[in-house]
Amino acid sequence: MSDQDSIFFRNFSILLAALVVLTIVLALIGISMQNKLVANVQGEADRSKIQESIKPVATVNTDPNAVVEKAPAEVAIAFDGSLDGEMIYNNVCSACHGTGAGGAPTLTTAEWEPRLEKGMDAVISNAIAGFMGEQGLMPAKGGRNDLSEEQVKATVEYMTSHLE
Repeated sequence: MSDQDSIFFRNFSILLAALVVLTIVLALIGISMQNKLVANVQGEADRSKIQESIKPVATVNTDPNAVVEKAPAEVAIAFDGSLDGEMIYNNVCSACHGTGAGGAPTLTTAEWEPRLEKGMDAVISNAIAGFMGEQGLMPAKGGRNDLSEEQVKATVEYMTSHLE
């Protein structure tokens, strides 16, 4: 072997040994850091935030004797509680009362006379609670449960005052 070959093998061996030592040192540093992090997470971390973020959306109550308290539900009122009968008629009632769909009386006096003979209170009551008649069906509050009774009353009064 020549001198150049022996110098190359010696330098290559030194480099290889240095890389092995570097790998071992980095592995020991990594293991040490991992142990510190695991100890920190297990001992010092605030678990309440973690528990809050991973809690289930709902639970199933299998205890038939459990008392369940319900929070009072907020009731949304349609059209911000407006008592504008024309606006409510145009947005809700005209779908049936404008076309006669489902036997609904259109805004003609002849179609409303039999209903008005029972009295305005009966007409308003049927509009609020719903009514099944021989000629059709009036769903409660026109199918809009978010309407208040005052809104339904104002709309019925608008409709009956605008009969042709």
